[in-house]
Amino acid sequence: MNIEPAVPTSKNPPEQFAGDVWLDPIALPHEGDQRMIVATVRFAPGARTAWHSHARGQYLRVTQGVARFGGRDGQIFEVHAGQTLYTPPGQEHWHAAAPGCFMEHIAMIENADDPAATTQWLEHITDDEYNGV
Repeated sequence: MNIEPAVPTSKNPPEQFAGDVWLDPIALPHEGDQRMIVATVRFAPGARTAWHSHARGQYLRVTQGVARFGGRDGQIFEVHAGQTLYTPPGQEHWHAAAPGCFMEHIAMIENADDPAATTQWLEHITDDEYNGV
């Protein structure tokens, strides 16, 4: 058994996030055959990810506030604290805090065979996409 060392909170990069978004790792692989990654991610009001997809899909458990999730079909889901959203492998999507409130979620993904291919980052979403216009 091992008590994990505390890892400092990091701010996510502007190449992949618009607005202020912070990350706190919870679980990272220790052994070569382990794939699980879990992190708490906090979004300032209106902050958002760029479009992206995950090789093995993603679970997001909203723990505070209201989240917005969007797909290429233009549909937007509002997800509240206590709800979990699943995004299948390869599905392009974005996530964000709703306007006017902070949002926190626990992100759960598995590394791809090549960890560098776990998440494919794409272009930033537009204000119209975020607003569902």
